[in-house]
Amino acid sequence: MQRLQKVIAQAGIASRRKAEELIAQGKVKVNGKVVKEMGVQVSFDDEIMVNGQSIQKEEKVYFLLNKPKKMISTVHDDLKRATIMDCFRDVKQRIFPVGRLDYETTGLLLVTNDGEFANAMMHPSHHMDKIYEVYVNGYLEDHMLTKLKKGIPLEDGMTLPASVEVLERSRKTNKTRIRLTIQEGKNREVRRMMAYFGFEVHTLQRIGYSFLNLGNLRQGEYRRLKKFEVKKLLTIAAAGKR
Repeated sequence: MQRLQKVIAQAGIASRRKAEELIAQGKVKVNGKVVKEMGVQVSFDDEIMVNGQSIQKEEKVYFLLNKPKKMISTVHDDLKRATIMDCFRDVKQRIFPVGRLDYETTGLLLVTNDGEFANAMMHPSHHMDKIYEVYVNGYLEDHMLTKLKKGIPLEDGMTLPASVEVLERSRKTNKTRIRLTIQEGKNREVRRMMAYFGFEVHTLQRIGYSFLNLGNLRQGEYRRLKKFEVKKLLTIAAAGKR
């Protein structure tokens, strides 16, 4: 048995808080009866409807994908471009990406059908580490690296302090390669951080997410997360909540 609002959140319909609002508004039915009180326990056999639509209960699945370049991190694309779903043709569950990597960015992307898990990973107050390898057309000076570590003013606000490790830097080739760890999910954040210094990102790969890494996965390949990995991610998210 699970609480009704948790089941709604896990179905990816709404966050748990929003699910509670839907319940309070009388928009949720269990076995044909409107439920307005919180904390109602439901089982897998109960029929749950939200706004007149039945929740399809299915096994929760969690994947780690090595996203290829020139692929959209969405379930559908109106322009008929390749999406990450093309990598999951053999998966029957209704999965979706946890956050996004832009069209040109490659690397680690979590994919699931568990809405509550996705919300926990993406909530800005949970500060989950996202690790990138960034290859920049330009020489990042020491004062620029210091600026990255303290925060960059973007149009949608100051970035949180980042961790930076220089992997390669050459004035002769005018190239810099760094490992950058951030804890936010702003749109195209890393590219905009580099653009702040007037530099264009040559290649961008997410190589880690919290304690997870790509391992031996080639681009377009994925693996299932182990149960202990899912549990550990949720524990880290809860501990990072501020």
